[in-house]
Amino acid sequence: MSKSSPPGFCGLPNNKTDYTQALTVILPVPFDKTSTWLKGADKGPAAIIEASSYLEFYDIETDSEVFKKGIFTAKPIDAVSSPALIKKTDSAVSKYLQDNKLVVTLGGEHSVSIGVIKSYTEHYEDLSILHLDAHADSRDSYEGSRYNHACVIARARECTGNIVSVGIRSMDASERSVVDSKRMFFAHMIHDSDKWINRAVNLLTDNVYITIDLDVFDPGIMPSTGTPEPGGLGWYQVMKLLSSVSQSKRIVGFDVVELCPSNAKAPDFLAAKLIYMLLSYIEVNKPRYTRAPT
Repeated sequence: MSKSSPPGFCGLPNNKTDYTQALTVILPVPFDKTSTWLKGADKGPAAIIEASSYLEFYDIETDSEVFKKGIFTAKPIDAVSSPALIKKTDSAVSKYLQDNKLVVTLGGEHSVSIGVIKSYTEHYEDLSILHLDAHADSRDSYEGSRYNHACVIARARECTGNIVSVGIRSMDASERSVVDSKRMFFAHMIHDSDKWINRAVNLLTDNVYITIDLDVFDPGIMPSTGTPEPGGLGWYQVMKLLSSVSQSKRIVGFDVVELCPSNAKAPDFLAAKLIYMLLSYIEVNKPRYTRAPT
């Protein structure tokens, strides 16, 4: 008897993970070559998938069970360098998009998003990016590399000019001249109110890709990141933003990156629940929209 494959996201049985029937593809990318402080983000995808086995399939807020739409977990993408990673992720994601899948990429460090964003901007017209992060990630290069995790949004701007950043509370002086302050929602300006959410959502185009660096959350609830920053956002504030986006825009894909697992399991579960709830938001609001690939 052949050895069965390990369970995928949510620990789903085989009859719920058939690729042809699945709405969503979970793409693990255990890459951690350019992290500049704490290492271990390459263990993030596996930790998220393991924690997801303990999720309840029924989501209270949306009164739904999105797992019934099928969630296929792809084989992890490995690479020896950032250029090789970008090429591999671009190729893999392009195929999934051609098959009309919603791709959820699990990092790994934030640089894994570069190739994914490239694929999405080539596939969808007028794509905007919602960037949740503690850091601006807008350096043109860092430590000799244009593909460092600190350069993700700089590379994304080469693909689309419509980027909205939320939760930022750390950046280098060199980034001041390249960021658009009208599209930058600094944590110290939004932490005590939700009034900014509608303004942020209205800046987005109809097609939205979301990149979520887990250090956008306050380290009190998300300590397991490579570059933790004090003063982050809370769970319900982030979820209210994501819910609001799903209600008025078409979320075509997203990534969750920078989980650096430790002995504490609550952060792993937070990441898994974040993914499941965002998928639930997308599904319950999807009837309002149809896909519009280029």
